[in-house]
Amino acid sequence: MAALTVFEFETADGAAQAVNVIEQLQKQKLIQVHDAAIITWPAGAKRPKTRHLSQMAGRGAVDGAFWGLLFGMIFFLPFLGMAIGAAMGGLAGKFTDYGINDDFIKGVRNKVTEGTSAVFLLTSGAVLDKIVQATKSLPKFELITSNLSDEQERALRAAFASEGETVAPAMGA
Repeated sequence: MAALTVFEFETADGAAQAVNVIEQLQKQKLIQVHDAAIITWPAGAKRPKTRHLSQMAGRGAVDGAFWGLLFGMIFFLPFLGMAIGAAMGGLAGKFTDYGINDDFIKGVRNKVTEGTSAVFLLTSGAVLDKIVQATKSLPKFELITSNLSDEQERALRAAFASEGETVAPAMGA
């Protein structure tokens, strides 16, 4: 089973620091990162900046379209007109099929605000006690998770896999 995990930091640079720690944990085989993205929202900026961390993505990673749609629903939907909002509402229903529900989206929207940052990870095989120890050096953060069933993970990967790419099953799931 995969987990979609969000580390939300109280500072705009906290997520960048976390990426370094997560890369080290991955090299030590203490976590398997299937895909990742980062959000930074500097103080004074009207909206956040997003970046797909393709260098951390494993074989069979979801396409960048997944992150684009998810971030659009979380951060930009409240500002869109009703017509676009209705279309995005249909996408929200589809995300629920993948285990990403309204509570998760609203929780992230309420916590990742101006002056903060976040790392979004699709992972499996985490050695929790080692990860907890490694993250103690990071700035203060909050974890927001949504566990995906094997079926939801397969559906998510199939829906967002790059065209022509074969999607490998999650290792250690």
